[in-house]
Amino acid sequence: MSDSLAGLGTDGTLLSGWGRTAPTRARVSTPMSSDSLSNLVLESGHRGILARGLGRAYGDAAQNSGGDVADLARFDRIDLDPDTGIAKIGAGVSLDQLLRKVLPLGWFIPVTPGTRQVTIGGAIAADVHGKNHHIDGTFGAHILELELVGADGVYRKLTPQDPAADFWLTVGGMGLTGLITQASMQLLPVTTSSLRVDTERATDLDDLMSRMTSGDDDYRYSVAWIDCVAGGRSLGRGVLTRGDHAKLEELSMADRATALEFDPKVRLGIPNVIPGGLLNRYSISAFNELWYRKAPKSRAGEIQSIGTFFHPLDGVRNWNNAYGPSGFLQYQFVVPMEASDLIRIAIERLRKVPAPSFLAVLKRFGAANPAPLSFPQPGWTLALDIPAAIPGLSVALSELDDLVAAAGGRIYLAKDSRLRPDLLPLMYPRLTEWQSGRARLDPTRRFNSDLARRLLL
Repeated sequence: MSDSLAGLGTDGTLLSGWGRTAPTRARVSTPMSSDSLSNLVLESGHRGILARGLGRAYGDAAQNSGGDVADLARFDRIDLDPDTGIAKIGAGVSLDQLLRKVLPLGWFIPVTPGTRQVTIGGAIAADVHGKNHHIDGTFGAHILELELVGADGVYRKLTPQDPAADFWLTVGGMGLTGLITQASMQLLPVTTSSLRVDTERATDLDDLMSRMTSGDDDYRYSVAWIDCVAGGRSLGRGVLTRGDHAKLEELSMADRATALEFDPKVRLGIPNVIPGGLLNRYSISAFNELWYRKAPKSRAGEIQSIGTFFHPLDGVRNWNNAYGPSGFLQYQFVVPMEASDLIRIAIERLRKVPAPSFLAVLKRFGAANPAPLSFPQPGWTLALDIPAAIPGLSVALSELDDLVAAAGGRIYLAKDSRLRPDLLPLMYPRLTEWQSGRARLDPTRRFNSDLARRLLL
């Protein structure tokens, strides 16, 4: 093994997803250069190799039991053309690092998920989405070029116009077509680091979905929090927040001088010493009631920071520890518009378990991109954080999986930790196309993961 690799261990490093549910051991290495990364790929063992960023995949997508894992933290260069907003970014750069660099210069990431603690490589591999999919699509839609290390250790440049479609096999490909080392992205021009936000409180699920259907297209960003504990006439009540980037003239005179400043802070942290966890049926019920009641019935034009609007949980270090040692699952699915009743069915079935969620998020997706394994498709997506140790949860989610697949929907692989492999071809009808492309790019399956083995990818 190359001397320019750091962090090698003989017993392996215990790795888990953000949900902390199924840890496995792998040999983690930190390549210091392009050559050392190529060597690492060529010298990987029979269990293969996988890139890992900041470990924010909720399940086992960034784990490789008994194999090699490449930490690309040293691939951290950011080159920005301040005139065009085109940035060349190393795969190990986090969205937090990127924002701190480009936002003061008047540029923003065109798509951001609910956390800044995701690397560029991870964002492409999972083809992450945000609150603006109905307008701007996924993260991969804004990548102009990416660099990939293949199974032969050779670096290749891929673009969306690539006739072999290797670019789109890699976007959303969960790191299984090669190791992404850098990407060029077109950024979004902004004049402030603030959002202009409208908030509405919806009395039930029908009210909430009606408001989103009629008004979402008037906003760049839209997201709804749902109270999944409330029942009866309040089933699916929620808080809808929508907005766009604030213009300079919309800020107060006092704030205009620092309009592009961006320095969000971590306000507190949750230690890993809570036996039963802070989040259970009773605490979640109390939180949901408080959160719903504190939201305004209607408020327009509120100025919010980027951190508050996009990444509220980033203000709490290790917030996943709040679920205790048993961890949690995030269950996220999308169904076509005509199958919107499945949103109600999912909420009702999980209430009966009962499987409470304090973080339940509803969004509308727009058009899909050409990537065979990209999760978003036109329709409704619901994401739920659920304590993993709840009796009966596995059966309830498996039943929902069947309903989602039958309706032409799918589960988000970057969040998944328990899907049955027989449902994958139903949820991703272009799966065989992706598998054929992967076999061409990596005939010996040098790139592998726990998720790939579990789902027979």
